[in-house]
Amino acid sequence: SLFFFNIEGPLMRTNQPKYLAAGAATLAVVGLLGYSATNFASPSLGAGVTAVQSLARAGVRGVAMRPKMGTSEKALLEKAFQANPAKHSLIKKAGALTESLKRTGLSTQQIAAGVVCQHGKETGNEALMGACNIEWYGPNRPKWLGPFSSGMDIPSYLNGEYPGDYGWDTMGLSADPATFAAMRNAELIHARWAMLGTVGCLYPEYMRLYGGADYPVWFKAGAQIFADEGINYAGNPNLIHAKSAIAVLATQVVLMSFSEAYRIRGGPLGEGLDLNYPGGPLVDPLGLADDPEDFAILKVKEIKNGRLAMMAMLGFYVQAIVTGKGPLENWAEHIKDPYNVNGLTNFAATKFVPPETAL
Repeated sequence: SLFFFNIEGPLMRTNQPKYLAAGAATLAVVGLLGYSATNFASPSLGAGVTAVQSLARAGVRGVAMRPKMGTSEKALLEKAFQANPAKHSLIKKAGALTESLKRTGLSTQQIAAGVVCQHGKETGNEALMGACNIEWYGPNRPKWLGPFSSGMDIPSYLNGEYPGDYGWDTMGLSADPATFAAMRNAELIHARWAMLGTVGCLYPEYMRLYGGADYPVWFKAGAQIFADEGINYAGNPNLIHAKSAIAVLATQVVLMSFSEAYRIRGGPLGEGLDLNYPGGPLVDPLGLADDPEDFAILKVKEIKNGRLAMMAMLGFYVQAIVTGKGPLENWAEHIKDPYNVNGLTNFAATKFVPPETAL
């Protein structure tokens, strides 16, 4: 029988209607029925993807859309078409739909991967479901040296199973599975804190420079709690008026204890939760990760943005020590005079002098 799928994953990034993607998926399956026999239940994902890519090329690009064809090939195809007119019609229709889809920028390989992904999801075959988001997971994912990664000796424990795995562990720090799991957890937690931290550093400075608010730069904000007026969150003394560092610390400990206990041990709203991705109504109230394929993509986006945020926070620290200014002010000065205000003109950490405080 024929499989008419609504292909998800790579094909869903187009603006074409779903029936167009479904016809393109049929392309590979029709090629399978007409010209070869492929075992979709093969335990080897690589073999399955390769087979579907090959049959797609042979079934349509090499038949229905090939501009030139030899006499013997034409005779062979005519004989096959006469024997099964319905199959002939389907191949032509699939070829036309695929041409329309390829004009959006999709390749035959992406179409074939979409077929394998969808069939794996419908049949529950985990090996075939590995084709979903194949651009970020699995053995064919991008490596840390990009186009120069061909032939690299990638550690066996970095097999593309986890998000953000680019095959880089030159010191073998993650060779032990327990250490690998602990480091993955630590990286993810630090990444999430860094993403929150960058926003917390940028917002008050942005409001001070462009919103007229009387907020201190980020590395001086905490010291305001020791001033007579304390810290007024959002500049409103009626919102949260913090004057005790001990009270703030105690509040943070209580709130973090509850959230970490829920993440690690679960609770009334979730049992047996994933340590890194607990989910549930408290963590994901909008259900953004309900779809497994969307969840896989969100994991990649989170770790990539988190790594960028960790590097940004390191830059904020260095800028604060070297220039005594916030990142937005540094950026504005650099844009105004990029040749004289940049990282190469500020080597020595001598421009930040902490204010004198009475003991």
